[in-house]
Amino acid sequence: MHKAIDWQSKIYINGFAGKKDTLSPDWNKLEAAAIQKMSPQAAGYIVGGAGNQDTVSSNRSGFGQCKIVPRMLRNVEQGDTSTELFGQKTPSPFWLCPIGVLEMVHPEADLAVARAAAELGIPYVFSNQASVPMETCGEAMGSSPRFFQLYWSKNRDLVASFVQRAEACGCSGIVLTLDTTLLGWRTMDLELAYLPFLEGKGIAQYTSDPVFQKMLDEKMQNPGAGPARPPLSLELIKGLISSVSRYPGKGFVRKLRSGRPMAAVQLFVQTYSNPAITWEDLSFLREHTKLPIILKGILHPDDARKALDYGVNGLVVSNHGGRQVDGSISAIEALPGIVAAVFKQVPVILDSGIRGGADVFKALALGADAVGLGRPYVYGLTLGGQQGVHQVLRHLMSDFELTMRLAGCREIGEIKRECLAL
Repeated sequence: MHKAIDWQSKIYINGFAGKKDTLSPDWNKLEAAAIQKMSPQAAGYIVGGAGNQDTVSSNRSGFGQCKIVPRMLRNVEQGDTSTELFGQKTPSPFWLCPIGVLEMVHPEADLAVARAAAELGIPYVFSNQASVPMETCGEAMGSSPRFFQLYWSKNRDLVASFVQRAEACGCSGIVLTLDTTLLGWRTMDLELAYLPFLEGKGIAQYTSDPVFQKMLDEKMQNPGAGPARPPLSLELIKGLISSVSRYPGKGFVRKLRSGRPMAAVQLFVQTYSNPAITWEDLSFLREHTKLPIILKGILHPDDARKALDYGVNGLVVSNHGGRQVDGSISAIEALPGIVAAVFKQVPVILDSGIRGGADVFKALALGADAVGLGRPYVYGLTLGGQQGVHQVLRHLMSDFELTMRLAGCREIGEIKRECLAL
């Protein structure tokens, strides 16, 4: 059990000895420091939201409208933040959300996150758009819990392959992301005219997949009409070098001459996501996996009820961190309606906007079974690699435990709606 007071005391004692933490426990300062270290392209992709960023803002202001009402004389000498999620006991009620293209902020990317999560026993949702194949991350995590995020490709064989690989590398569930069948109007990315996938970044799950490689073989044999080639420029050459370097295998010149790296990027763009999927497609997923199916991106109670009708095993209340629909309802605003709709029949997880222990407490008080942490752990990765992720997670775990106990609750089961003034 990771005790908050132990972590807090360590920080103060180290400070007394003249050694301060390299990462600020203040989320705003953490974000500012990370942005300063990131390239403009990485900052745009990680920090940016859709449109005028209104949904990004509302995710935070939504939490601010809920107020904790601490209760006194409850004997909170001991605190227990452990919980059970999809049959697995975890030390804290949160998991790490899938975030793609982490190589933009640190060379160890997903692997550093996987190792830090395993150290603390925190579930990690492998991104469909990872920089490191799921098998590599799964091996690094040992027996620690992990899940796999799935984007529904235009090729069903590829969908089935991803799911089967997730099972084989020890994932505990498939997190089907519903809100990104099309890319949102992401103004920071558009202003820079930058999409990392075109450089071969964030497509490691694809280039490591046997079905994708078979599709690539077919594309190489029958290239057909491809997209118009942009004019030759230094940036184009840099992008070409990037895609060749990131493609699996040895020998830069050999890979370049094969044409496969750029063809892989083109094939990814053509197959990445499928806006035509419907509820009926869930039966295909169920046919190809025995793992729990968790739908990510649910914001309307009717969709939550319909998910139950289709035998879904869990829901994630999320607006993709404000990156898809500008002006969307915030995740925390949507949560109570979803919780009421499913009435404890399946676990409900909330992400989008979590920045501290109070946010975790409020989400649980409103009925969430766990919360997802996103951008903050990426800031830790940016500033300190694996150790940076570890520090950020310990800060959050400690902040939540102290908030819970100071509010008069000794364990998660005591966190109820009456703990809040709404």
